[in-house]
Amino acid sequence: MSSSNTGIEWTDKTWNPTTGCNKVSPGCLHCYAEALTERFPKSFQEGFKLTLHPDRLDQPGKWRTPSRIFVNSMSDLFHEDIPFEYLQEIFAIMRDTPWHVYQILTKRDKNLAKLAPQLEWAKNIWMGVSVENQRYVHRIDALRQVPATVRFLSCEPLLSELSLDLTGIHWVIVGGESGYQHRPIEPEWVRGILQQTRESETAFFFKQWGGHHSKAGGKLLDECTWSEMPSAWDEHLIEWQNQKISRHQKSSKIQSKDLITI
Repeated sequence: MSSSNTGIEWTDKTWNPTTGCNKVSPGCLHCYAEALTERFPKSFQEGFKLTLHPDRLDQPGKWRTPSRIFVNSMSDLFHEDIPFEYLQEIFAIMRDTPWHVYQILTKRDKNLAKLAPQLEWAKNIWMGVSVENQRYVHRIDALRQVPATVRFLSCEPLLSELSLDLTGIHWVIVGGESGYQHRPIEPEWVRGILQQTRESETAFFFKQWGGHHSKAGGKLLDECTWSEMPSAWDEHLIEWQNQKISRHQKSSKIQSKDLITI
């Protein structure tokens, strides 16, 4: 279960320098990460107890293709029990692998607000908060204070209608819950969020309707697929493609000089 491959549509890879968590709000009730630890107990010997994995810190540096990397799909990077020094080390690795984009998601807005000013927010770090119902829209206020290149919301599982202030927010992901105990999602809730993103010019990504399994309901919203990404992703790819071309051109010039000398 240490594989970086993922079926999450809005990212390319997952990186879990920590695993394990505990429930803090209704969105956690049927946690997929906890279910995975129960399904594969040999891979998660500590179960869903918060566990640090320093042996995984060097993984992103081994991935040479620029990728979107979801950080801690099996945990919460702003969990209160993660040592601050370890968090700083993770942020340093993200800074030192600038060809990737890192997507961090938390439900712990208070700890985010407390620690964000003490962290180095490199250009390639995106920060998001989960907002599953109207009671938790206050998490967005903490997110707005974070100097991340992209600030995003994950409204998954979406459990109610939402009225959102999207000022300073660049991306909204919406999805229904999956699993045998999945809670229902209403189309009007999704349409309402879509309309708010159109008014605020915010990228919108509809991941799934959910059901007994993640693909059960598909992802069409009124016969359309919504898979928008923040413009920062295309800009990032262009930047690193240009750097790759520049390095190739420099290498070619050096080789040409060597041939002339010979």
